Amino acid sequence: MRLDEVAVLGHASIQLRGSKKIYFDPFELNDSPHDADVILITHSHYDHLSPEDIEKVRGASTVLVLPASEEKQGKALGFDSAHLLALAPGERGEAAGVPVEAVAAYNKRQPFHPKRNGWLGYVVTMDGIRYYVAGDTDDIPEAEAVGCDVALVPVGGTYTMDAPAAARLVNTIRPGAAIPIHYGSIVGSEDDADRFLSLLSPGICGEKRMKN
Repeated sequence: MRLDEVAVLGHASIQLRGSKKIYFDPFELNDSPHDADVILITHSHYDHLSPEDIEKVRGASTVLVLPASEEKQGKALGFDSAHLLALAPGERGEAAGVPVEAVAAYNKRQPFHPKRNGWLGYVVTMDGIRYYVAGDTDDIPEAEAVGCDVALVPVGGTYTMDAPAAARLVNTIRPGAAIPIHYGSIVGSEDDADRFLSLLSPGICGEKRMKN
């Protein structure tokens, strides 16, 4: 499966390029392209909801998608109801013509991402491909039920699942391709990403897409 349309811009910041330009959790961006059709925010931690970086990619018609628990923050950023989609886990919607499915994202034991916050991962469908961006999560039942073509999952440990747990999750849902995120900056290392890739089942294409 071709993964040229996917770029990990650093940490957990992701760009999808196709018929639409989609960003997830833009953070510490060097450029200000103002080209986003859709921006999806997984939760309110500073390294995922960065107002400065949202403004760097926001255009005149950008739609912001975020957890229902963070809807007030979206309004505070100046997104009106026509350009704001707030979802709870399990809900579905559409943003700029892109189908969006909200998937729960939480820790099973650590306190950093409690289930009660309603924070999210997302499945978005663009150009016939289903992309799952897991958000900051452990290998939880809701994630294990996802069907997708490409999975982008955190591997850094500490605040999320580590590389072996991430590989177990991916080997359970069996996408065509898997990409590690949430490493190399605040937490996690290249070794974590490499270990994740080494643990993937045969038939799953694993690739690092971190932009240099």
